[in-house]
Amino acid sequence: MDEPHDVRLKRLAMRSMRRGIKEMDVILSGFADAELPSLPPAELDAYEMLLSENDHDLYAWVSGAAPVPGEHAAIISRIQAGLTPNQMK
Repeated sequence: MDEPHDVRLKRLAMRSMRRGIKEMDVILSGFADAELPSLPPAELDAYEMLLSENDHDLYAWVSGAAPVPGEHAAIISRIQAGLTPNQMK
């Protein structure tokens, strides 16, 4: 059964703000609020796949402390583009 688009957006937004570490709560919930409604289905799929990753890995990728795996490069780049300098510390 297909999930309605608005339900999917709400589910992904909730998963974005209920992470394992506070830094990722802040980063991903900000991204979700600003960008999820405008993401095309393929990018929503990529974001949903990203949300299954470990928070410590996500933070390392977003902060630039570790190389980003190719399958997540585009969505991580989009997340990074929306960060303020204070969020990168």
